[in-house]
Amino acid sequence: MSANFAPYQDTPESSRALSPPPLHSPRTSLDRTRNTITSPSTRAYEQHDYFQGQSPGADAERAPWKSSTPIHTQPSASQSGFGRPREDVDMFTTSLGWRLDYEACLAYLLLPPAGPVLLLMLEHQSDYVRFHAWQSSLLFAFLFVLHVIFSWSSWISWVLVLGDLGAIGWLTWRAWLDAATLDRYEIPFFGPLASSILDDE
Repeated sequence: MSANFAPYQDTPESSRALSPPPLHSPRTSLDRTRNTITSPSTRAYEQHDYFQGQSPGADAERAPWKSSTPIHTQPSASQSGFGRPREDVDMFTTSLGWRLDYEACLAYLLLPPAGPVLLLMLEHQSDYVRFHAWQSSLLFAFLFVLHVIFSWSSWISWVLVLGDLGAIGWLTWRAWLDAATLDRYEIPFFGPLASSILDDE
C-alpha cells in the first residue's frame, strides 16, 4: 500500500456540499444597516456656519442638552439710547461710583461753569470725565464773560442763551456717545486747552 504525501488534495466536485443561494445581497443589507445606525461622533462634528443666522429650532435640534433660554445679546449702536444699559461703559470705574457716560454728561448739564468745577474736585480717577469737565468749565466761563459784556443788549443776550443751549445739547450728546470708546471730542481752542491741562496733571 502506497502513501500519498501531497500537501493538498482537492476533493471531487461530487462530494462538495452546495450551499443554498442567498436570498439578498450581503452588500445591500450592510448598506441598510449603516443607514439605520447614526453614529454620535458624526453628529457631534457637523459643520456649523456661525456667521450666518440660524433658527433657534435647528440649534435646539442639533444640541438638545442646551437650555432653551434665550441669550441676551449686547444692544447695538442703533438700539442704544439714554437710559438703556450699555455694558461696554460699566467696565470703567469712577471716583463717585456712577456710570462714566452719565458723569461726562453732567459736566455740561450741571449748571456750567460751576457744575464742572465741582466735578473736577470730586472726580479723580476718570480722565475722560475730567477732560469734559475741563472743557465745559473753560468754555462756559468764557461764555459767562460774554454774557456780562453784552448784558446791555437784550437781543445779543438771547442769542448767547440760544448758543449756550445748543452747545450744552451737542456736547452732552457727544460726551455720552464717545464714552464707549473714550474718544475726546474737542471743540476749537477750548478742547486742546483742556487736553493739555489734563496731560499736565
